Amino acid sequence: MHVPCAESWHRRYRSSGDRAGSLGEDGRKVGERGIKKVTLVEIARTALAPNQQIAFASPQSRQPRPGVVVLSREVFSRLTDAVLSRWKRVPLFWRAQIGGWGLFAAVDLVSLQLLYHNLAVAVGRTTLIFLCLFLISTGMRRIYASRHFGNALTPRAVAGIALLSVCGSGLVAAVLLILREVTGLAVPGRDVLEAFIFPFIHYSIMLIGWSLCYFWIHTELAEQAERRHALSAEARALRAELEELRLQLDPHFLFNALNGVAEEIPEHPDAALAMLRDLTAYLRYSLDGINQTVATVEAEVGGLAAYVRVQQARFGDRLRIKLDVDPVAGSHRIASFLLQPLVENAIKHGRRENGLDVDIDIRLAGDTLHVEIANTGALDSTTRPRRRHPAIGLENVRRRLGLHYPDRHQFTLEDTGGVDGKVVAKLVLEGEPCSGS
Repeated sequence: MHVPCAESWHRRYRSSGDRAGSLGEDGRKVGERGIKKVTLVEIARTALAPNQQIAFASPQSRQPRPGVVVLSREVFSRLTDAVLSRWKRVPLFWRAQIGGWGLFAAVDLVSLQLLYHNLAVAVGRTTLIFLCLFLISTGMRRIYASRHFGNALTPRAVAGIALLSVCGSGLVAAVLLILREVTGLAVPGRDVLEAFIFPFIHYSIMLIGWSLCYFWIHTELAEQAERRHALSAEARALRAELEELRLQLDPHFLFNALNGVAEEIPEHPDAALAMLRDLTAYLRYSLDGINQTVATVEAEVGGLAAYVRVQQARFGDRLRIKLDVDPVAGSHRIASFLLQPLVENAIKHGRRENGLDVDIDIRLAGDTLHVEIANTGALDSTTRPRRRHPAIGLENVRRRLGLHYPDRHQFTLEDTGGVDGKVVAKLVLEGEPCSGS
């Protein structure tokens, strides 16, 4: 494939005469000094279509012909992204193998260059050592993963590590000694025994260190996988229990609401129709969030308001409800349907001789949500269950608080006492609720 060059390149090569040479058809620079491959071109070709050509970008270059790709910063970026993408798909062990032994080879190359003062010898010896250590450690890994070791650092495994490391380093030292005898390249001042002992000790330490790192990383990864598995199992159990509680809440409220509608139909059909509409709005909120155990305060209050309207239509002037919500708390997250049982409990068990007052106050202080629900009445009557409809609301709330806010919640019931006494339910919810998903 022909590789067109920028105008500045031609001008520079022409001015330098025959010494500069030219580019051949295969992307090589030809001149008095021989042939030199343009490796960057070869790399870039892998990212191009078959009908595309390559040109080098420079500020003085002309616009390339159609089908010619300029090796600009954008092309380099694409090539880098492609290499990194392929690298990330390589398994973790092989990435660690290549990276770890590659770093070791770089350090070893520098030391061998200082020792021999010959770059070719240093590169050749380093390449041989890298391949030996890479293959030996790969084989050791297969042994460590076998059932005899069980991927655990036991006393038996420590003995095996020592034996395998000594054998592996002995093999590397023997290969280097043979290479010395064949090539005649000896380290100045070292006899045959020293030429074997020094590499033997050096690479024994390296293989023992590699083995300890392998077991440490494997143990850490196994612990992380075990923690993820435990968290996943806990989340599934939490999700199942939360769904069970939700199914317990919805039919309970639905039964009470439909019973109220049935009572209103004979004498107040319009009121019954309004109740059905509010009930529909509430059930729509309930069904839309059937798979969501966590909602915003704004959404929770919207569903609670529909429930309150149903109850007000049912009891008329005998029920007065005040709902006060801090606007700042609207976007805060809360366990869904957590407040409805408390309000239902207050309406069901509150004193209604002179009308029942229920005050709902929701405030946000920092990351802590404060909820207060007060109703006229006494604590005895509030907590006493009815024979036909057992009060499941408070127990349900306590269980859900334990699931959603473990060790991060407070739930109290207080009786202010007196003739005009009130029962006050207070919730203090710290942080975000556990969703169980």
